[in-house]
Amino acid sequence: MPQLQRLHLDHAPALLEFERQNRAYFAASVPDRGDHYFAHFAARHDALLAEQATGLCHFHVLVDGGGEVLGRVNLVDVADGSAELGYRVAESAAGRGLATAGVREVCALAASEYGLTGLRASTTLDNTASQAVLARTGFTPCGEIELDGRPGLRFERSLDDEAGRQRP
Repeated sequence: MPQLQRLHLDHAPALLEFERQNRAYFAASVPDRGDHYFAHFAARHDALLAEQATGLCHFHVLVDGGGEVLGRVNLVDVADGSAELGYRVAESAAGRGLATAGVREVCALAASEYGLTGLRASTTLDNTASQAVLARTGFTPCGEIELDGRPGLRFERSLDDEAGRQRP
C-alpha cells in the first residue's frame, strides 16, 4: 500500500513525472494546469514548499515502495481552523481505494497535527468518483458551485470526531 508523505524537495522529479503522465487524465475532470506549470515546475515546487513552511498549506503525496508518486492530497487556504481539501490519483492507480485512504489519513492529520476543526472540498457534478470519495470520508454536500464554468457541489466535514480515530 502506498505511503502518505508530507511533500518535500526530493519529491520533485517523481511529482513532475506523475503530473506529466496523468495530464490528459486529470484534464478530463479538473482544469488543466497549463504548459507554464510544467515549464516552470522547479520554481513552482520551491514556492509550494515555502508556502507549506508558513503553515498556510499542507501538501502530501502518496508514494509506492519504489518512490513513484501515485497521488496527491493537499490542504490549502488554511485559516480559522479550516482548509480546502484537494486530491488526485494517477490513472493507473484509480479505483483501488487510494484516494479514500489518502483523504482519510489527511483528515486525521488535519485534526491531530495541523489543529484544524473543519475541511471544505468541491467537485464537478459529473465527477461521481470524487463525490464517492468525499461521501466515504465523512464529507456532506452543502451547496452548489460553479467550477470553471461547470456545475459542481461544495462539501464540508467537521473534524471533531478525528481524535485519533478514523470513520469506517
